[in-house]
Parts: sequence; structure tokens; C-alpha cells
Amino acid sequence: MTQHSTLGVAVVGTGRMGSDHVRRLDEVISGARVTAVVDVDAERAKGVARRLQGAAAYTDAAAAMAAPDVDAVLIASPGPAHEAALLAAFAHDLPVLCEKPLTPDPAAALRVLAAETRLGRRRVQVGFMRRYDAEYLRLKALLDGGGLGRPLMLHCRHRNVATPPGFTEQMMINDSVVHEIDAARWLLGEEITAVTVLKPRPSENAPEGLSDPQLVLLETAGGAVVDVEIFVNCGFGYQVGCEAVGERGTARLGDAHGLYVTAAGRWGGEVAQDYVTRFEDAYDRQVQRWVDATRRGETEGPGVWDGYAAAAVCEAGVRAQATGARVAVELAARPALYGG
Repeated sequence: MTQHSTLGVAVVGTGRMGSDHVRRLDEVISGARVTAVVDVDAERAKGVARRLQGAAAYTDAAAAMAAPDVDAVLIASPGPAHEAALLAAFAHDLPVLCEKPLTPDPAAALRVLAAETRLGRRRVQVGFMRRYDAEYLRLKALLDGGGLGRPLMLHCRHRNVATPPGFTEQMMINDSVVHEIDAARWLLGEEITAVTVLKPRPSENAPEGLSDPQLVLLETAGGAVVDVEIFVNCGFGYQVGCEAVGERGTARLGDAHGLYVTAAGRWGGEVAQDYVTRFEDAYDRQVQRWVDATRRGETEGPGVWDGYAAAAVCEAGVRAQATGARVAVELAARPALYGG
């Protein structure tokens, strides 16, 4: 890789998230520009590239990574395509920001982990953007500083307006609760050891065949307990909240965002309708931190081990969801590269 003063980024995948990252790199982030756009749909890739100065369109990620003006890769393609793109990036020794999931299953994540371990240094930051949200950062600092005493529990809620066609119960864990899984591991500094899923009576708004909402219980290695309300067809908005309960106090995030108005005999605010709006600042901060670290020759933030651990917990969660049983999480030994 030839490092340029401005980081040349190949964006792999131009769906909703990939297109938003192209816009972000082009209009918001400093120190980087999009030099390559990759999508299996050639016309879509060309259409995105045409809106950018000096960007080329590709249908093959490995070909884009071989281009001399590509210094780093942002992977926003569907999860099943991540492993191949990550291994190609390793072959070119390119730093990567990979949207979650790292891979859809822990076996594939272990292959990626083994490949990065062979490199001897971290190259991947995984896109768990809540670690860059201002409220989550304040809660993390409070917990790390001992302001609440030893944390005992986290109460989490994750609500979406509605699900798209084809959304499954497994996706409630793999696509939604995965964020709480990573946030809990990060906030508490402990691995998750077991998962239980409880299913109350379903909402009338739930599509046929989808038991919604659900309550996911996570147990940690240190004895903390995390409960997650996942309600993906709540109908009124996108809400994410977390309350930490410690020995000496509690702290809660996610209660209010945006403008709060009192007028005409009423008071209230707005509820975000999707994750792109709610976590816009976190996405901006995440990508800027990745660019800055990459330009310094460093890799920071959640990495391959975090992506693997989240996949392993999700796998246990899906089994718990299907069986109603408490399912233990099975983790491989943590390599020294990741603090093992």
C-alpha cells in the first residue's frame, strides 16, 4: 500500500449504509476521499462513482483493493460477503472499517480472526457505532470511573417502527440485539456467558410468524445481568435506551433527543424514525476516528475479537430463542493479539 496524505478509501457495497458512508466520506469527514466504489450491480456502482470526483467503479472488491489510489477499505456489503472482502483486504495489507456483522456466524469470524492473527497486527475496526455515541461514551466513562460503584445490571430497550418484508425472528437477535450485545460487553468490560430469551404474547402489529416483542437476558462472566427489550414493530419510532444499575447509583441514556417544544397547550418532542437519524453523529465520529487512526498507522476501536464474540453470543441467542432454554455461550481462547 502506498500511503497518501489524503486517505483513498474503497467503499464496498452501495446499499443504504454504503451510500450513506460514501456521502459521509465525501461531505463530512476530513482527511479521506472515496477513490473506489464497489457493488455487484455495475450500474449502481457507476451511478455512485459518477457523483464523486476521481472515483472508479468496480464489481469486484479485490480488483478495487489492488488500485494504487486505494489506501483503506470500508465494507458495507451484506454480511455473507464480508469474509471474502476482509481476506482480500488482508492480502493487500489494507486497513478496514467493516460494518457489523463482522461475519454472520462465529465459524467464519474465527477464520477472519486466524487470518488477522497471522498478519501479526490488527487491521480491522468493526462498525459497532454505539461506542462512538456521545451518551454511550459518557456512560462508559462513568462506569469506568467507578461513579456508580460496581455495575450490577443493565436494562436496555431497542424499538423499531416496523420490519421490512422477509424479516425473521433470528434477525431480531442477529441484526438488532447484536448492538446491545456489543454495548454490554464494552460497558461492563466482561464477556457474555449465557443467553435466555422470553417471549410475551405478541403484539397485534407483529407480522404473521414473528413473535414480537421479546425479552433477551444476558449473563456475564462477572455476574452482571443484562435485559434487552427488543420490539421491532412498535409502530411509533426508533428508540434505543440503556440504564446502568450500580451499587451506588444508576444512570440512564436514550430518553430525549432533538427539539423539545412547549406551545399551544401541549409539550413534547420528536422520536427518531430510524437508526441512521438517531446515530448520525456516532457514525460521523466513528468514521472520522477510523480515518485519523489509519492515517497515523494505527487500528483502534472494536476489532475482530469483538466481532467474533458478538457472533458467538448471537448464535447462542438464536438457539435460546428457538428452544426457550438458557444457552451457554462458547468462546474460543482469546489470542494474545487481542489481549488474551
